[in-house]
Amino acid sequence: MSGVLVVVPTYNEVENLEPILERLHAAVPGAHALVVDDGSPDGTGELAEKLAALDPRVHVLRRAAKAGLGPAYVAGFRWGRELGYDVLVEMDADGSHHPEQLPDLLAALDDADLALGSRYVPGGRVEAWPVHRLLLSRAGNLWTRWSLRLPLADATGGFRAVRARLVDRLPFDEVASQGYCFQVDWAWRAVRAGARVVEVPITFTEREFGRSKMSGSIVAEALVRVTWWGLQDRLADRLPDRVRHPVPGRVRDGGRSSAVR
Repeated sequence: MSGVLVVVPTYNEVENLEPILERLHAAVPGAHALVVDDGSPDGTGELAEKLAALDPRVHVLRRAAKAGLGPAYVAGFRWGRELGYDVLVEMDADGSHHPEQLPDLLAALDDADLALGSRYVPGGRVEAWPVHRLLLSRAGNLWTRWSLRLPLADATGGFRAVRARLVDRLPFDEVASQGYCFQVDWAWRAVRAGARVVEVPITFTEREFGRSKMSGSIVAEALVRVTWWGLQDRLADRLPDRVRHPVPGRVRDGGRSSAVR
């Protein structure tokens, strides 16, 4: 099997799942979708099974309990690689990411290993977000960019497409982040590994149904982890080469890669 696999993590998304899959297949008819459901009590997993029985492009990976966004994506990546998909995509189930913009991400992979859907590059925008959420997101990305010396305008976004060969290169077993910090974690690993990374403008829209999974604990995890990674990275720069223990794949210019644009 080859082609595009869109990994869609779900937890209590029964109202959103069917419409988002319909939009996905209207935008990219040949794409397959893997719904990774974390034991949703609202019946999302059961609905996913029904949709999969009707459409061979829909697959389901059910897990017993809610274990976090990062582990859900890692499980989906492993499933996709075992079946030989060439391109893996991250996409939310809540409609925040527009499947109609997926062709732009896929086209960007013609000259890249990783295409990030970006809200904060020219042409990107956020719709229907309260001011405090927008300020929090902007500030988080600025802090991430400065702390990690990461040349990305939107490292926290969750709409992205990646070539399978990069997934095979990155040590996802070492990615400890449970929440949205997972996005920063593996984007940073990709940059330090010298991957060709591009940012593609997207429109991000606040969900219409259901509740956001963002919480204070997720924000706190991201702040603590990014700050700690940044301190470690700068400390490594001060150590002599003979005692330095860099993260595998780290480039020697302090975490930046000329391949990122």
